[in-house]
Amino acid sequence: MARPARPVRLSPPAWLTAGFKPAPTPIPWAAVGRAAVALSAPLAVGLAAGQPAYGALVSMGALSGVIGDTADAYRMRILNIAVPQLFGAVGVTLGTLVFGHGWVAVAVLTLVALVSGMISSIGAVASVSGLLLLLNAVVGAGLPMPDPWWKAPLLLGLGGLFVLALTLLGWPFRRAAPERSAVAATYRSVAELYEATGTPAYDEKRQAVTASLNQSYDLVLARRARQHGRAPNLVRLLAQLNVAVPLVEAAPAAHLRARLHGPLSATIPAAVRELADAVEEGRTGAPVLDLPTPERPAEKAVDHALRYAAAVVHKAEPDVHNVDDRLGRPAALRVRVRRAGRAVLFSEASWRYGLRLALCIGLAQALVSLIPVPRSYWVALTVTFVLKPDFGSVFSRAVLRALGTAAGLLLAALVLAEVPRGWWDVPVMCVLAALIPAFSAKGYAFQTAAITPVILLLSDTLNQQGFDLVMPRLYDSLIGCAIALIAGYLLWPESWHSRIGDRLADAVADTAAYVTCAFGGIEGQGGRLRARRKLYRDLSTVRSEFQRALTEPPPTGTRAAAWWPLVVAVERIVDATTAARIRVDHGAPGPDPAEVAAVERELRELASGIRESETLVEVRSELPGDENGVLAPLRQEVGAARAIAGPDLR
Repeated sequence: MARPARPVRLSPPAWLTAGFKPAPTPIPWAAVGRAAVALSAPLAVGLAAGQPAYGALVSMGALSGVIGDTADAYRMRILNIAVPQLFGAVGVTLGTLVFGHGWVAVAVLTLVALVSGMISSIGAVASVSGLLLLLNAVVGAGLPMPDPWWKAPLLLGLGGLFVLALTLLGWPFRRAAPERSAVAATYRSVAELYEATGTPAYDEKRQAVTASLNQSYDLVLARRARQHGRAPNLVRLLAQLNVAVPLVEAAPAAHLRARLHGPLSATIPAAVRELADAVEEGRTGAPVLDLPTPERPAEKAVDHALRYAAAVVHKAEPDVHNVDDRLGRPAALRVRVRRAGRAVLFSEASWRYGLRLALCIGLAQALVSLIPVPRSYWVALTVTFVLKPDFGSVFSRAVLRALGTAAGLLLAALVLAEVPRGWWDVPVMCVLAALIPAFSAKGYAFQTAAITPVILLLSDTLNQQGFDLVMPRLYDSLIGCAIALIAGYLLWPESWHSRIGDRLADAVADTAAYVTCAFGGIEGQGGRLRARRKLYRDLSTVRSEFQRALTEPPPTGTRAAAWWPLVVAVERIVDATTAARIRVDHGAPGPDPAEVAAVERELRELASGIRESETLVEVRSELPGDENGVLAPLRQEVGAARAIAGPDLR
């Protein structure tokens, strides 16, 4: 009997369609309002002064400020908006000086692309700065700018400063409110984690807690310890954030206890939520806790962590000299500058990305100089946006950029065809600008669709081409996407052979070191807390790398999908290690050192196998030990991970 034919799959693969699903994120209404004012007001002023081109340039500078305004803390907004504006001013100056100079412009933009790509590897602010350096250079070399040469950078800078001024309007009234909201959100995520103990939702909630802790520490510790004496509010927030960490540490033990003995009392997550409210409202005074009497070690750990957190959260003035900021404290500025310099000059990844971007920009500029296509900055602009490795998969971004541009051009065509130029540009820009932060939160394709009509409307104010801009920009976008795909993706072996396995191997090796630190190290509790925070942050980065790789086409995407269960298994190993340590701290018998050494050895062999193999090899290994001991759950998780992948020792 013939087997029935398999149904033909007509739908596109998941790795291709992932970017078309809007992210379930709320609309940032404050950012929507700022964008509407920041981009439309300069146009109105320019029209009133009889200089619409000047108003368009200020709005272009404001557009870059709107895109870069992603931080919640006011002092971080200053960095995220002001610093990139300086690089943007340099970029547009260079572009203006080589405008109309043919191959000189090609050479200069190629060199700018190399520098832009190399500095983009330093960090978030440097990435935006490098992006703006290249974008403004491309715009300056592709559009006629007003004379003399210094007017364009001045006007673009004014636009960015206008966004910064709008952003900082609430600083005198809110000050530490963003940091306080972030710490309160961390406590609420911890409450959800305790509600999920013993259920399949626990892993997802734990990842949310890690992300929330990372964000809170990044916000609170943006200023260093030397400012604590002058910023008591930040000292208090840091103390409140630090005491959330023991609550997070006790959660794995509570999860194990809930799986074996039933759910925790509902009073525990309710008490954590009350702490979140106290943080956000700034309440002080004696805490009132109505908690069940703890009996098991895990219950004692949760009870102790909760009472300690309540005491610190409700304390009016913590000791400014006794608040540990080492759980997430950044290095000294001079150390970070030295590291950044080394990373730019001597990092293989920095040079590799810089050369990729330089090659693609050089090809784009040479193409529009040699071939009779519309002479447009849009080709290089498209290449720049697509070839941002910290923004996601190059392949999927090229596809999403093409489709998002097409959608944006439809809207732009409607505006350019039906709306007369002049004062009508102001209300139209107000509406279009408001869409940028609203759509940016939903995904890259949506952001592209929102930005495209804004840039077209502004560039039309500069070169007065009207509806004739639409189709050339579509062709330019398709050419730019093709250059990025061929010269920036297909020709580079790293695109086809992802290095995510090396990153995962490093995480497994760090997990082995954490096991030793937890049970055999001499670092003490503070050292264990810092090691655990660093490990969870690194695992969060590994997870992000894998999620990015999942959007790549085969073979990278399929390999990442096959290895994904191992990422989850490593996270569970860290949780099991923490749970065992917490149980020992609260009365459970400690493990045999030989048992700890055996677990560490298995993890190091697993790390070695991941590093040496391109494919998964199942390994069955026996980990001897007390089946009723504190390390029994950890041995089970290590065995499960070894069953997924490891060196071929059979």
